[in-house]
Amino acid sequence: MTGTPKEESTKLARSRMMSRIRAKNTKPELAIRRAIHALGYRFRLHRKDLPGKPDIVMARHQLVIFVHGCFWHQHHGCKLASKPKSATDYWGPKLARNVARDAEASAALRLAGWQVETVWECDTRVPTRLQARLEEIFPEQLARK
Repeated sequence: MTGTPKEESTKLARSRMMSRIRAKNTKPELAIRRAIHALGYRFRLHRKDLPGKPDIVMARHQLVIFVHGCFWHQHHGCKLASKPKSATDYWGPKLARNVARDAEASAALRLAGWQVETVWECDTRVPTRLQARLEEIFPEQLARK
């Protein structure tokens, strides 16, 4: 049984919109990469040999940075992380799996001796918040500027 024509067109529009969401090279990721590069650091991207394929890998510093979307990775307390009201039986478990997978990857990386940092999408939207987050991750570099 199918829904009304309006429901079907809404589902098609949502499907089209969701298919355009990128996994790599997102706006938040590009913003943090530009900022780190401006500090003089060099890095590798999406190393497949590391748990969770970190977005930014700085092997010399044993540092990995995940750039997480607030919705997809359920940033606690963030307004961008609200769960959809439709298809809750799908979205609830899916988002919970994302959070669990993030925790597993971070734990495995820490166990292997890596420093793991997460920069949230909402932090990249406001330049002062991004600057504050970078000061937490790179205090010695920013103190010299």
